Order: sequence, then C-alpha cells, then structure tokens
Amino acid sequence: MKTVLIVDDQQGIRMLLKEVFTKEGYLAITAGSGLEALEKVEQDSPDLVLLDMKIPGMDGIEILKRLKKSNPNIHVLMMTAYGELDLIRESINWGAAHYFTKPFDVFEVRDAVKQLLD
Repeated sequence: MKTVLIVDDQQGIRMLLKEVFTKEGYLAITAGSGLEALEKVEQDSPDLVLLDMKIPGMDGIEILKRLKKSNPNIHVLMMTAYGELDLIRESINWGAAHYFTKPFDVFEVRDAVKQLLD
C-alpha cells in the first residue's frame, strides 16, 4: 500500500485530503507542522508528500529541501494559497513534481497523486 503524507497547518484541509486518499486505497497520514512532517517521513517513509508552502515552524521550501536531501526519489506536490511565482519556481527547482494553488480542485490533486504513484 502506498503512503501519502499530507502536510498543512489547516486541519480541515488535512482531514479532507486524508479522506480522499484513504478512499482511493492509500495509507494517508497527516502532519500540521514542519517538524512533525519530518518526523513522519522518518517514521513512515511515505511515497508522496503533499506539502503546504507556508507552514508554522519551517517553510515548505525548507521542508522540501530536507526531504529531497534525505530521499531524492520521494514525490512532493506543493500547495500554496499565495501563488508566489518565486517560491513556486524554487520548489520546482528543488524537485517538487507539481504545485496547486488554494483553493484547489480535490480531483486534480487526486489525479496528480494517482499519476505519480500508480
């Protein structure tokens, strides 16, 4: 079973995405902060991380850099409410597979995850 880690400081988004990916047959786990995300990656070795760009304690780019340094093959999809082109470009340069601007279409996110993991 493939594991998806959902990293967002908004509990509603974490719950929604967890429900979507659980229904799709993935093991969906969540984290609400950067530190928690890094701990979950270490413990659970997810196949894919859905990562919010702005998160307490550590920004998404810093988390992405750490993820890619420890596991260059991990799939990372970025989420941002800001649509900041510089940050989006930087995340792609660091190996993010794609990004979504909030509010995003849940079905687009689901399809992107399925494309990367199936």
